[in-house]
Parts: sequence; C-alpha cells; structure tokens
Amino acid sequence: MIRTVLVCLVMLVKAEAQTSVLTIADSLYLNGNYSKAIEHYKSYDNQSEVFDKIAKAYIAIGNYDAALKSYEASIKTNPNNSLIKYEYGKLLSKTKNYENASHIFKNLIEVDNLNPNYHYELGLVLEKLKDSMAQNKFYNAFKLDSTHQKAIYSLAKNHLIKGENKLADKYIDIGLSSYENNKELISLKAQNYFVRNLFDDAIVWFEKLIGLNESSQFIHEKLSLSYTKILEYEKAIFHAEKALKFDPENAKNLYILGQLYERIQDLAKAEEYISMSLKLQDYPLDDEYMNLGMILNKQEKHKEAIEAYNKAVKENPSSERAHFYVVFTKDQYYKDIETRIKLYEAFKKKFPKSDFLRMVDFRISALKKEKFIKQDEK
Repeated sequence: MIRTVLVCLVMLVKAEAQTSVLTIADSLYLNGNYSKAIEHYKSYDNQSEVFDKIAKAYIAIGNYDAALKSYEASIKTNPNNSLIKYEYGKLLSKTKNYENASHIFKNLIEVDNLNPNYHYELGLVLEKLKDSMAQNKFYNAFKLDSTHQKAIYSLAKNHLIKGENKLADKYIDIGLSSYENNKELISLKAQNYFVRNLFDDAIVWFEKLIGLNESSQFIHEKLSLSYTKILEYEKAIFHAEKALKFDPENAKNLYILGQLYERIQDLAKAEEYISMSLKLQDYPLDDEYMNLGMILNKQEKHKEAIEAYNKAVKENPSSERAHFYVVFTKDQYYKDIETRIKLYEAFKKKFPKSDFLRMVDFRISALKKEKFIKQDEK
C-alpha cells in the first residue's frame, strides 16, 4: 500500500514537472526567446504534443529546414491534424517546395473544400508553378469568402495585367467595400486609372496611398508623370524629387527632373539635373545633349552649349540636327563674320539635302549683307 502511494506520488511529481517544463517553454516562446523555448520543448517527454510548437519556434529564428522536419514528425504522429498540415504547406511554399506544397493543399481541400484559405494557398503555389488553374483557386476562395482581401487582390491584379480593366475595377471595388484602406487594392486602383491615361483619377488614388503613409519610388514616379500630363509642373517636380531620394543616381529620373525644371523656366536647375543625368548614362545620348545645349543657349551660355552640341555630334555623327546647332550656336558666339559664313557653307556642303538649308541660306545671305555694310562703313 505504501509502495503504491509512493509510486503515485512520484508520477504526480513527474507530471507536475513536465507541466512546468511546458509552461516555461510556452512562456519563453511568447516572450521571443525562441532558442531557449526549443530547448525546453525538446526536454518534454511527450514530443508528439510539441513538434508543431518546436516547428514554429524554428520558423521564428529562421531555421526552416529544422522547422520542416519538426512539422513532418508532427504529421506522422498527428495524421488527422489539418491545422498542422496547413502550416506545413505554407512553409513548404515559403521555402519554394512548390510541388510538395501543392500536394498538401490539394489533400486539405479534399478533406474540407469549403475552407477558402486552402484554395487561396493552393492558388499561390500554382501561380509559382505557372499553372493556369491558379486563378480558378483564387476565384474559389473569393466565392467562399467575398471579403477575402488576398484572393481579391490576386484576381484584380491578374485582370489588370491582362488589360481587363473593368473586371479589375469590379474586384478592387468589392475589396475596398469591406476594407477601404487596403493599400494593395488602392495601388491597383491607381494603376488601373494610370494605364488608361485617366491621370486626374490616378492622382486621387496615388495621393490616397501617400495619405496612408505609403511612400515609394514607384508611387512618386507615377504621381510625377500624372501631374506632368495635366500640366501641374510644380507638383510633378515635388514628386520627381521624392522619387529621386530613393535612387539618387537614377539617370532617367534626373533627366526627367531637368526637363520639368525647363518647363517652369528654371534653366539653372534644368542644366544641373540634365548634366548629372548625362554623366551617369552609357548609351547614345545625342538627344539628351541636344536638349542640354538648348537649355544652355537659353541662358546665353553659348560656349557651354557648343560643347554640349559637339558631344551630341560625337554620340551620333550622322545627326544633321546636331551639326546644325553646333554651327547655329557658333554663329551666335563667334564675332568674326567670315568664320561664321564658312561654318554655314561647310554645313551646306556636308548636308546638301538638309531640312535646315532654308535657314542656312538665310543666315549666309544675312551675314554677307552684314559684312558688306561693315566694309562699306570703312
């Protein structure tokens, strides 16, 4: 009798100790001490009860291989636990084990085809596998739960990519009706207007993203272009400068900013940004140098303009336009009349069928008259 009582007491103490181990492990996990939690979970006698907890702790510290092994062990001991299989399937997908993940989610759907998340997760996996049935799975998730924001986003995005703008709008509006501040759907809404050149509407939705503390190079680039299209150049410049902060050496954005400053007649800024852009680019830049030359000419910086036009000629030696503007700018910069006449005559000889010949002939005639008058005055 006494022996029986002692055995019971030992078992009770042991059970309490194990309960304490589990309580401590859970507490460590909840407080973010994942490695220590794993140590305590592994010291728990009934491992089948904690394999999934060990897996979650491994996920938390980024050891996905160990987490997958723990889930596999958990499934072997708990073959009917759908929640564990679901978490295992998501981890397989996260680690790009798409075929295995697909198998897991298909099995889960066979057990419960009314769970929208099973269909959604399978859709994500099939999308990675480039399986055309992916959208069907997203649609199933949506039909089972018309407020499923992630499924709605996937459907809307697919319709937008395919150019099915009205269908994209339909799903976006459905999603926003149940979650008006869904940033992903708002972004799609803005892009849907943008691709249709409805820039006023696009601005409203891109600005709404800004109001929700979203700020990215993409958003500011699109806002800048949208404001440019409706001729609001000051706002276009504001967002172009914001976009540039994300990538200060983005040659394209530097050039765009220079063009915008030219439009508001801030030629110094235009020169600054276009010059910066040209230094960063390594493809033919004759048009860009031509634009810089024009900006310099407007500031009567003819010497610098000649240098820019000469670079345009170097970039594209066959460009009549570039050659003409070299001559035209030298005409404004040089004082010697005979030299200026010879420049135009050399251009005419080089490009006998040029579209600029009428202007060339006009300048040659005007310069010869000026030369004659000055000689006559002597």
